[in-house]
Amino acid sequence: MKWITREHPKIDRLACPWLIRRFIDPQAVIIFVPFNEVLSKAEQLKAIPFDIPGVEYTHYGNECTFDYLIKKYNIMDAAVNAMAPIVRGADTDHHEIAVQAAGLWAISAGLAYNHNDDYELLEKGMLIYDALYSWAKYLQKEKHTQQPFENLLLDVFNKFLKEKKGTGKKIPAWAQELKDLIQDHIDTNLSLKELSKDLSINPSYLSREFSKHFGNLSFGEYIRKQRIERAMELMATPTYSLTEIAYLTGFSDQSHFTRIFKKHTGQSPSDYRKKMRKK
Repeated sequence: MKWITREHPKIDRLACPWLIRRFIDPQAVIIFVPFNEVLSKAEQLKAIPFDIPGVEYTHYGNECTFDYLIKKYNIMDAAVNAMAPIVRGADTDHHEIAVQAAGLWAISAGLAYNHNDDYELLEKGMLIYDALYSWAKYLQKEKHTQQPFENLLLDVFNKFLKEKKGTGKKIPAWAQELKDLIQDHIDTNLSLKELSKDLSINPSYLSREFSKHFGNLSFGEYIRKQRIERAMELMATPTYSLTEIAYLTGFSDQSHFTRIFKKHTGQSPSDYRKKMRKK
């Protein structure tokens, strides 16, 4: 089948050919012509016109042509439907619809600026929408920095460690602020390895510097100690079950919580709680 639309594509006129080729018509031929020639060329070439006013495949209300194609061909693919509000937001300048919409518009506008040939532009656009599809299908929950709390830790190290390195202070400001942040976010999984990579600091050096200011404990030992102490505080009240306490203090499950708690205290969480209630 042949599909025809107006020249100089950016959002919908790249997203739609991608959707057509990937989910509707793998052998589709996409044709770009000046706006005032679309209908006449469509009739001449027996092509389906899209994304222009007055044809079937176009905008309806607040929705764009990409949305119409999904409904027309009953495309149920979850990743495609996750892409739809991003394409719609970028194509209609309603970037509030999806947080990724502004980024898609920026990339598409820049791509169109760099490539004057519409067919070369389409080739590059197919790569962009393949990438967006992969993100929507496999990577929506992934973050460049996996734990949001790591951003706070990076701020602390960037602010204090790099500035105060070599000043001779026994207790650097970053150590105290880091301690406070860990205490405030004890339920979050922290990664010293990720920190060292992002800071371009040798992991061994960072680990050694950490222990100097945290009771000669390694990063992992200190985190576990803080979690156990927090768990003890929570066990003083009947509000939470032991399973809930394990979750609230950052352990992977109750079994992990029990094992670490017993290692630190010499007794299981249930025995510890029973003794607390007898007091």
